[in-house]
Amino acid sequence: MMRRLPGHDLLLNRLAAGAAVLVGLVALAIVGFILISTWPLLTGGGLGRILIEPWRPFAASPSFGIGAMIIASAALSALAVALAFPLAVGVVSFAHGIGPRRLGRAMLAVVQFMTSIPTVVYGFVAVMLLVPQIRQLGGGGTGYCLLTAVLTLAMLILPTIVLVIHARLDQLAPSLMGTGLALGMTPAQALLSVVLPAARRSLSTALVLGFCRAIGDTLVALMVAGNAPQAPASLLDSVRTLTAHIALVLATDSFSPAYRSISAAALLLFLLTAALSLVVRRLDGRDRS
Repeated sequence: MMRRLPGHDLLLNRLAAGAAVLVGLVALAIVGFILISTWPLLTGGGLGRILIEPWRPFAASPSFGIGAMIIASAALSALAVALAFPLAVGVVSFAHGIGPRRLGRAMLAVVQFMTSIPTVVYGFVAVMLLVPQIRQLGGGGTGYCLLTAVLTLAMLILPTIVLVIHARLDQLAPSLMGTGLALGMTPAQALLSVVLPAARRSLSTALVLGFCRAIGDTLVALMVAGNAPQAPASLLDSVRTLTAHIALVLATDSFSPAYRSISAAALLLFLLTAALSLVVRRLDGRDRS
């Protein structure tokens, strides 16, 4: 016979089940809305053109492609992760054996505090402090460019990567560090040779999550990247990402042909983040097993 749950446990179970159903329905509604919005493009053959063509809404033969935004989003996210990931591994390594314990804890406290700072504050500080420096470096450019966005976004995603790695090392380090020290290793050697290799899948998970955080951000790209719809030829070029493109088009109109481009951008972002979420779940499951 099944044991009957107490009243409060039964209520909590029903609330949890209801919340799960609600989240599932919201997710399905979002998927349905995106499919309905992009259905004319999918059936009419216009999706391929929008993904490839340039963005020239005011040309004699206007085109509303998001190809440049796709390249800019990929470049910005990849460069930000390439900068933030080594820094995150260094911070976690310092806190878990390479540096003094008190200083390591202080660094982690600072990182945890960074997660509470609104994204718009990162953008504001970048506009006030970083943009003038990049403007001087570029020899007369605006300073609103890919490089500025990369540096700002790297600082934004750094706490996410650090905390994911730190959570896993907190589970592994006590036993593995002891094994390494018993073999005559220094704390730094034990961390680099034993603990970090054992957490390699969590490192991969943190990398993918950092990329998801980067490609899904809107405010940093909107505030400091320059919003020029072009593929970047250098770090000092202004760019527009997919998320910034969606925000800019929605802020101006919802009826012109340009509006269709945001449906394609939303579909692309949804498919990409869904695929990366599956990768994260797979990596996390393997790491815990």
